[in-house]
Amino acid sequence: MSRNRGRIIETMENVFSQSEKIPPEDMLFSYRGILFPAVISSPETLEALKSFETRSGDVILAGYPKTGTNWLGQIIGELESTDAKYTEEEMKERINAEKKLETFPRLEFGDPGIYERMKKLPSRRIIITHLPPHLLPPSILQSKAKILVLIRNRKDTAVSYYHFYNNMPVLPSFSSWDEYFSAFMNGKLAWGSYIDHLLEWNKYIDHERIMMISYEELKEDQVLGMKRIAAFFEFSLCEEDFPRIAKKTTFQAMKENSKETHGRFGDILFRKGVVGNWKDLFSKAQNEEMDRKFEDCLGGTKLAAKMKYDIYCKA
Repeated sequence: MSRNRGRIIETMENVFSQSEKIPPEDMLFSYRGILFPAVISSPETLEALKSFETRSGDVILAGYPKTGTNWLGQIIGELESTDAKYTEEEMKERINAEKKLETFPRLEFGDPGIYERMKKLPSRRIIITHLPPHLLPPSILQSKAKILVLIRNRKDTAVSYYHFYNNMPVLPSFSSWDEYFSAFMNGKLAWGSYIDHLLEWNKYIDHERIMMISYEELKEDQVLGMKRIAAFFEFSLCEEDFPRIAKKTTFQAMKENSKETHGRFGDILFRKGVVGNWKDLFSKAQNEEMDRKFEDCLGGTKLAAKMKYDIYCKA
């Protein structure tokens, strides 16, 4: 069970209500050359984020939209709480503290006062963000906190984001896949260019406090992936905990529970959760264009090897 379910449902209902009053041309704002949803963030919030104070025990997950951060965030929450062995009273206190944030649990969301309110959250805080490194507050990369970076093959990410974009009320819709594909390739979407996002994180691939994990390797063997994550964050779990958490956090299990955990946002958030869905939408020309772009920007890098591009992105 998501300990944030009440906050998420209430917050998203409020967001959906606000978005109905905003014309498509006003749904996004630009901050340092990257677009963001105006209903759930603001330039003032992103400016205030610069002063955010990271704690050494913070558990940080970073990933571009639709790379699987909701899924992995749930997994991390289960791993963390299993390790911490919170009492019922302690869990209740954490839930109440999180409710007072009054925003959806992403670092860049909310009003400018969100970061003052976050100071009152008990440790260990689980912090999730879609931001690239250059927009993260300096304290995150300078502190002793550990960062888990989630990556996913570009083609499935593009398709998943396309459906999300057209179903999410806070984002302007696209009239066709072709129109969207051009915007994706040119970074004209909320949170900017995914290739730029990957290029930035590739610079940190050998950083001792940063671990990269791919959506695909988690799909291949979720238990093994969870063990790697637990070891990275120094969570201590029993061997039997991993299959129990894996069963609880499969995509299908989360999708089936999404009405209860996320309200009507669940239908938007959880679609297919599969690998290889890109083949249903990509034309031959689009496939070749993306292959060229990836090879030009990331060919031969450690991150490209980590993504197994030749396995998951070749027709």
